[in-house]
Amino acid sequence: MPDPGVLSLVDIAARLGGDVLGDGETRIRQVATLASAGEGEIGFLANIKYRGQLQTTRASAVILAPEFADAVSLPRIVCKNPYAYYARLAALLNPPVAAVPGVHAAASCASPVPASACIGANVSIGTGVTLGEGVVIHPGCALGDGVAIGDGSVLYPHVTVYDRCQIGRRCIVHAGAVIGADGFGFAPEGGQWIKIPQIGRVVIGDDVEIGANTTIDRGALDDTRIGDGSKLDNQIQIAHNCVIGRHCVIAGSVGMAGSVTLEDNVILGGAAMISGHVTIASGAVISGGSLVMKNITRPGQYTSVFPLEEHGRWLHNAAQIRHLARLAERVSELEKLLNKKLEETVIES
Repeated sequence: MPDPGVLSLVDIAARLGGDVLGDGETRIRQVATLASAGEGEIGFLANIKYRGQLQTTRASAVILAPEFADAVSLPRIVCKNPYAYYARLAALLNPPVAAVPGVHAAASCASPVPASACIGANVSIGTGVTLGEGVVIHPGCALGDGVAIGDGSVLYPHVTVYDRCQIGRRCIVHAGAVIGADGFGFAPEGGQWIKIPQIGRVVIGDDVEIGANTTIDRGALDDTRIGDGSKLDNQIQIAHNCVIGRHCVIAGSVGMAGSVTLEDNVILGGAAMISGHVTIASGAVISGGSLVMKNITRPGQYTSVFPLEEHGRWLHNAAQIRHLARLAERVSELEKLLNKKLEETVIES
């Protein structure tokens, strides 16, 4: 990756904001953790549990929240959100390699390609495909007929986009992702399964990132939709007719059955499982490994994971859980008997 140069703290603050304390001419070439940073690198404190590392870090400077501005004497940038600041600074110091426009000789293009686009080797582009300006399609990708991809989007190697699906502007789709495969739709008849044609699409908004080997199924009738700014991790399954709102975050290995709706700003932890036809309210956070089987109507954090225990204790507790329904029934029966006895006592007195 090319060296983007070295910036002073004053230069950085002029571009990204924040207040500089200490020597503003301190030169920074890279970002790093507090534990690993060395000369010419800037660390950041985003988690209070690492505060002690401020005293031992070898970083040339640090990024801090206002409440920790005096916790270290090193040159520093003070800002409201050190983690977001670090992310922006990392992007500033590590710009992506600029793609060279053009179509590789080994690509197969049945549709016009903008002069600003970069099309890699062994890419297959079907008929009626619309590509925006500056689109980058890495080697081995396949775009079906009628696909549309917005300005500035990047598809990494071996991404497959089925017919008529749409990807917005400035999206990133990582290697091996499949967008628009048939949803899992079959109708039972006489002990057999009749395939239901999946005639919807996948429609992805702007500024969406999709992780490696993630699969998003096309809709059976209506479209499967991913809202602007949402971020999907690796190896996620999104079934047909799901609707993902804006700025949702979905961690790796999440499985989402058909017709699930996530409203805006929902966060799903890794390996969460969402049953079909469930709606999750805006602002809800689902802990990793949780199973969601009913609607969530209010924001907040929700967890259904059975706590980790020593194996013998876990088996004992799991066995007790199996009998909870019967226990609840017995308690209800006892309450009825007790209430009856109390009523009889009141009458007799």
